[in-house]
Amino acid sequence: MHFVIMGCGRVGSALALNLAKIGHSVAVIDQNPDAFRRLPEDFSGQQVTGVGFDHDSLIQAGIEDAHGFAAVSSGDNSNIIAARVVRETFGVTNVVTRIYDPTRAEIYERLGIATVPTVKWTSDQVLRHLIPLGPHYDYNDSVAGISLVEVDLNETWFGHTVGDIEFATGAHVAYVTRLGKGMMPAYDLVIQEGDQIRLIVPTNKAGAAQHVLINPMKEASL
Repeated sequence: MHFVIMGCGRVGSALALNLAKIGHSVAVIDQNPDAFRRLPEDFSGQQVTGVGFDHDSLIQAGIEDAHGFAAVSSGDNSNIIAARVVRETFGVTNVVTRIYDPTRAEIYERLGIATVPTVKWTSDQVLRHLIPLGPHYDYNDSVAGISLVEVDLNETWFGHTVGDIEFATGAHVAYVTRLGKGMMPAYDLVIQEGDQIRLIVPTNKAGAAQHVLINPMKEASL
């Protein structure tokens, strides 16, 4: 798959290298050509000098064929403008933005733009948004053999309950994060698009639980 990254700072360069390392094609946009020095000489991706919300720069970077876009420059406004241009003009819905102001994050989440506050910002977390790689291990007790994992959901699970997830996976839903706020879910809580789900599950069954949830929900199994 092809990905476009706006910003070649520490996060942008690390994200570009990680994507290229696992076999994806990458284009990095930065208005400062010196920023590309963070990339090794053998970097296989494309380097585009320009502004990340400029149409010509985006087209040169291959946005029309992109599976995802990450805006990780140092400016909130630039990142949001770029994210909206990419979504509204080029139809790319898999968009992640870097946000310094946490009060803005909830607003952009409501617009369907995934955000990560700076205090939590790592290239690994951006990668989680761009490419589902679940289960994501937040905590692993090697002695007890239990893990806390974040799982990715197939869209057919939206509109169903926490109880449905627990019944299908045999795991316990530890908590649900919605619009940046965590909640201890009741059994009948209905899952919505954008919710982040974390399970308490035996470590050796985490992959199986993720396999159930990443695939379409089967009504007959509930």
